[in-house]
Amino acid sequence: MAVSRFWRKLKHRYNLIGTHCTTCNTYYYPPRKMCPQCRRDGRIEEHWFKGEGVIVTYTVIHAAPENKAVQTPYVLGIVQLDEGPRLTSQIICKPDDAHIGMRVQSVFRKLGEDSEHGMIYYGTKFIQD
Repeated sequence: MAVSRFWRKLKHRYNLIGTHCTTCNTYYYPPRKMCPQCRRDGRIEEHWFKGEGVIVTYTVIHAAPENKAVQTPYVLGIVQLDEGPRLTSQIICKPDDAHIGMRVQSVFRKLGEDSEHGMIYYGTKFIQD
């Protein structure tokens, strides 16, 4: 199996997949095997998030790490998905356009690469909805 095919087979790496406790109706991202609220009484099922939410807070990064091929400045924010969980992600927009409460939608984008001829990593970022 080629390396790129191996990574594509990892559905959790390239999708917003979490879990849902049907007992207390709570959603989790990243996925959990047990509900921290219900403990053993919780019934956990896999859940594919819609990828829609709002920016809870954000910052503008002006100096990226040297090993990252990221154009600066860029927006890094905490997004609360409509189902409830929060996650940290890059927001693709002009820094002046970002604001708390802005509606965003998940997109699949390049995150980085090991080297010029190395492995390319993809994952979730958010854009203005």
